[in-house]
Amino acid sequence: MDTVGWWSLVRFAHVAGAALWVGGQLALSLVVLPLARHLLAPEAKDRFTAAAGRRFGMLTGTVFLPVQLATGWAMAWHGGVTWASLAEPGYGRTLATKLALFVVVMLAAACHGIAHARGRADLARALAVVSLVGSLGVVLLATALPTT
Repeated sequence: MDTVGWWSLVRFAHVAGAALWVGGQLALSLVVLPLARHLLAPEAKDRFTAAAGRRFGMLTGTVFLPVQLATGWAMAWHGGVTWASLAEPGYGRTLATKLALFVVVMLAAACHGIAHARGRADLARALAVVSLVGSLGVVLLATALPTT
């Protein structure tokens, strides 16, 4: 595979991972959880939603996050991004904002899991919303970045 093909594959893995993460959050929030609330008895709903959340969290930690970090770092390296360039107007600041929001999203998602495990349903729900809205913000910022 030539260099252009390799970097296209890296970018594809990064975009596909982001699409799966955000799409998974949307699918769980807008389709799976509402159906579970309406179709399952309370005990079954609680078990099902907890299991679905654990599975999504496991996939996030073992697949999504490593792929995003590796491909994101590789694309930044390939594009010549430096710590200093993250403070420059345009691409640098947009990327820095995207990275900062990504950290906030990951922290909110992790805290959501902890809050859910401790039975703090209202806090868990709020953190899930923060994570989802933040994820959409990350995607929005990504669309503002020119291809490298």
